[in-house]
Amino acid sequence: METIKNYLESMFASMPNTPEVRKAKAELLQMMEDKYNELISEGTSENAAVGTVISEFGNLDELAESLGLTKEVEVARGMEAEMPRRFISLDEAKTYLSNRNKKALYRALGILLLIISVSFVILMSTSKASALTGVAMMMFSIAIGIGFLVYSSFVDHEWKFMRRESCSIDMNTAAYVKDKQRGFEPVRAFCVAIGVVLCVICWTPNILIPFRYEPLGAGLMFILVGFGVFLIVYPNSIASGFERILHVNEATTISGQYANGSAYVKPTKYKSKTAQTVVEVYWPTVTCLYLIFSFLTFRWDLTWIIWVIAGVFHRVVMINCVDDED
Repeated sequence: METIKNYLESMFASMPNTPEVRKAKAELLQMMEDKYNELISEGTSENAAVGTVISEFGNLDELAESLGLTKEVEVARGMEAEMPRRFISLDEAKTYLSNRNKKALYRALGILLLIISVSFVILMSTSKASALTGVAMMMFSIAIGIGFLVYSSFVDHEWKFMRRESCSIDMNTAAYVKDKQRGFEPVRAFCVAIGVVLCVICWTPNILIPFRYEPLGAGLMFILVGFGVFLIVYPNSIASGFERILHVNEATTISGQYANGSAYVKPTKYKSKTAQTVVEVYWPTVTCLYLIFSFLTFRWDLTWIIWVIAGVFHRVVMINCVDDED
């Protein structure tokens, strides 16, 4: 019976998701189930019953008139002809999710190394010789961090077509991805919660550690922030992979409802290419300014205020750069 349901889903996948189509789909499923049960009660084998039901009911083009879906079928076929969709199989989806996990790890590690790089300079600022070692360690950490970020952009390079082309998945693939998503959600929630806590309590070392050890407190602050951000970025990057797969189908079709129940976040739409560039370079620019002012003044205890100001202005930048037309 599961084979019949899958056949029916594939038959209606590209049909418009309207009440009329859903009603016809439910009626057809009931008729197919009745015929299947009738054949089974007559002693027909399961495989033979499935084959008979599928061959007897035929395809949607043949059933369109009797189901009252002639217009809907014509619209669906026209959409398929104008915009053919690349089918993503279950094995391909598994490979994509595996690559997405690697991308998420490299990206999170890169961000972690960039954030904690500052702590090397702070922790080793007690003497000139140590400060030079700290600067060297910071530059090394930044270099490795940037390397991870660059490499992460190539990990799933073969899947860039999902951004450029129209794609589709079947019900079995969607069910597999949603099952993985549900299993990962508790892990994601735990990691994000711990990450937020680490970011919130990052100031505690400055309070608990005696004033004469001030560099230690400031250094530990950036380490806590770094690991906090890591625990937020890593699981959310993995989760975005589930969302991308689940939402490749055309949203207005029957197959578009396969993503129902997932917390879909609409992709950011920018007002222009310039606006997109501004948003993408905003935080790297803030980081550079922070490091420049910190090294020029060596007032690490004061220059952190740059992050507070940047956080306020980030909202202004997003309002002016992102198209929130919906």
